[in-house]
Amino acid sequence: MKKDLKNKIKSIEELASISAQAKAKGKKVVLCHGVFDLLHPGHIRHFIAAKRMGDILLVTVTADSFVNKGPGRPVFGQDLRAESVAAIESVDFVGISHWPTAVELIKKIKPNIYVKGSDYAKKEQDLTGKIYEEEEAVRKIGGQIRFTDEISFSSSNLINSFLSPYPEEAKAFLSQFKAKYSADTIISSLKGLSEVSILVIGDIIIDEYHYCLAIGKSQKDNIIATRYINEEVFAGGVLGAANHLASFCQDITLLSCIGTKNNYEKFILSHLRPNIKTQFYHRADSPTVVKRRFVDPAFLNKIFEVCYLEESLQLPKNLESDICRYLNKQIKRFDVVLVTDFGHGLITPRIIELLSRKANFLAVNVQTNSANFGFNLVTKFPRADYICIDEPEIRLACHDRVSPLKRLILDIGQRLSCGRIVITRGHRGSVAYSKKEGFFEVPVFSREIVDRIGAGDAFVSITTPCVFKGIPMEVVGFIGNAVGAMKVLIVGHRASVEAVPLFKYIATLLR
Repeated sequence: MKKDLKNKIKSIEELASISAQAKAKGKKVVLCHGVFDLLHPGHIRHFIAAKRMGDILLVTVTADSFVNKGPGRPVFGQDLRAESVAAIESVDFVGISHWPTAVELIKKIKPNIYVKGSDYAKKEQDLTGKIYEEEEAVRKIGGQIRFTDEISFSSSNLINSFLSPYPEEAKAFLSQFKAKYSADTIISSLKGLSEVSILVIGDIIIDEYHYCLAIGKSQKDNIIATRYINEEVFAGGVLGAANHLASFCQDITLLSCIGTKNNYEKFILSHLRPNIKTQFYHRADSPTVVKRRFVDPAFLNKIFEVCYLEESLQLPKNLESDICRYLNKQIKRFDVVLVTDFGHGLITPRIIELLSRKANFLAVNVQTNSANFGFNLVTKFPRADYICIDEPEIRLACHDRVSPLKRLILDIGQRLSCGRIVITRGHRGSVAYSKKEGFFEVPVFSREIVDRIGAGDAFVSITTPCVFKGIPMEVVGFIGNAVGAMKVLIVGHRASVEAVPLFKYIATLLR
């Protein structure tokens, strides 16, 4: 008699108990684990083959929050995926795993045999490298790891072909793009960024999110009254840019100023990745910049913002001299200098002149905000090897609202002697330009947005070493848009874009 589907779905603790009882009776327990976002004949034959290896087949599916294949995935939620697996006759019991890998599952369930598909038999091809950890976990519990050799399909390929989560323009772009470039080639190029040494210089910003609910209009004043809920504090500005880079490049030095008033130094140091070295200067005449945003938590709508910054943005001459002294001595040892200029006073004309004259490779990102609107323009740099800014910023720099974007890119490229430029365009994607290769328009890969804050920082950070390494600009635009699609799903700077999830997303896009 067939088990009721719901009776086949158990908690991980229940699966551990089922396993222990079966093994006590001398039965062999087999465990399979995966996402199983779209069940296909390959999965079914995988389960049948796994069941032949023992007496009881347990299958665990990865919870939605750990699928990590980029926007739009999983297509089917964890409960529906678990039910689908449970409907297969050869599967005895199913559970939902709330861990990023199967290591904890193996420790708890202690199967006699842990089974993976044939695509994991070549362990060096596993993008995550977790197969080695899983194999070690199986060895420690006295079990075996085996691989089935059944017909194989790609769930991602099937989803992209028939259940595509991508906008129409993205589907057309990806169809042409993957005919020219493979996921393996792009991932290999990204792995090759590891040895690039980078100096990141820019303004520190502490981003505060104060979550509050609107409770109505004040009776006496023309204001909206809100009820405070809680708050989060993030390491933003140049700190966010450096943290994004840290998963891709090992040698990173961060240069910036910390205000002595309300300096946040302990917070800053505790929120930087371990491989980031710091060169901080303390500015006695101002606080560390804080941007306090009051946010409706339901949809992360920003209600209003209070900025804590000095009215005078001029960097004290003694600090400027100290920074120039360091740059004169150290700048040549870095392959790349990345400037993320938020216009809060750190990047002075003297520092710009030194960077432009001495940097081996200079990447520039300037950002317009309410405190510097119309004043913080990319044209203050006389030279750059790579420019990455958004469309409003290039239009401000060219004093031109209406001309075609490509004409403005050529103008800025000529004025700054810059041969490689990317202009980000929000929901319209990006335009990548190379003097040698021409123009490439790359659409957005997802319209799913949680929070736009920091998306541009992530884009420029991860594409900068790509441009330095000579990766084709069409691929740079693709990588940047993939990074942006991942970053807009992260609240503020709560987390950084990591290498392995980006590799998995690229593999998903190009299946």
